[in-house]
Amino acid sequence: MSVDGEAVRLRTEADEPGWEVDPDDEWGVAVIATVGRQLRLRREAVGMRVPEFGAAVGYGDDMVYKIEAGKRIPRQQYLDTADEVLGAGGLISATWEDVKKVRYPKKVRELGKLEEKAAEIGVYECNSVHGLLQTPDHARALFEAAQPPYSQDDVERMVTARLSRQSVFERDPAPSIHFVLEEAVVRRQVGGTMVWRQQLEHLLEVGRLRSVTLQVMPTNSDAHPGLDGKIELLKFPDGTAVGRSDSAFNGRPITDPKQLRILDLRYGTIRAQALPPRESLAFIEQLLGET
Repeated sequence: MSVDGEAVRLRTEADEPGWEVDPDDEWGVAVIATVGRQLRLRREAVGMRVPEFGAAVGYGDDMVYKIEAGKRIPRQQYLDTADEVLGAGGLISATWEDVKKVRYPKKVRELGKLEEKAAEIGVYECNSVHGLLQTPDHARALFEAAQPPYSQDDVERMVTARLSRQSVFERDPAPSIHFVLEEAVVRRQVGGTMVWRQQLEHLLEVGRLRSVTLQVMPTNSDAHPGLDGKIELLKFPDGTAVGRSDSAFNGRPITDPKQLRILDLRYGTIRAQALPPRESLAFIEQLLGET
């Protein structure tokens, strides 16, 4: 393709990592397949061949075929441009409302839905910075360290999905969110010195939000109920709750009031033993000053 004699590069899969369809996500597969079929039928109805259509929307033939076959998730820009090229009058653009609901992996969507509804979120982390607190580069470094390794497409998709959950901080009214991080987690230089510094700066930024309480558990503290693994507690406006602990109830999400009281007691004990919020932020500031 060329414009005014200059070649225009068409987008390929390499330009959009992380937009593959998860074959284990039945709902996602169905939605993307339906949207792809609508795109193909609309293109054929106006008599456009794939090379012509691809050149018009700025995508290579292979990408067009895969999107129409339901094997690639179309970006909003793709749908909007296709709508204009095919004269669909907004019908194709409107499919983004369905696509965006399945844009991220199923497990992330389910967790994100719970976090979106929660009035209070409590987290204790002993191995890594919690996903709601991670910077993009920190999250990327964690995924890239996995063994066996993820493909780069998978890494980018998971980074995007993880960051999407952080919209919980923008809710109005905002939920009350409590974090307790082990000192070793805060000290670990994931991704190198610069990425680590950016992560510490981000912790300070989030920790100063009125809706957030951030605490650090010092390494020289006494034994506490979180030494066996992370704890998560989400409480909802209707009085219900869901919790999970690596060390209790087989690590499964629980909703039973008796079991939730046990997790609540353990989490309360952990918060009581950690540094107070003001001292925790001062500790992080001190780490930054030492680098």
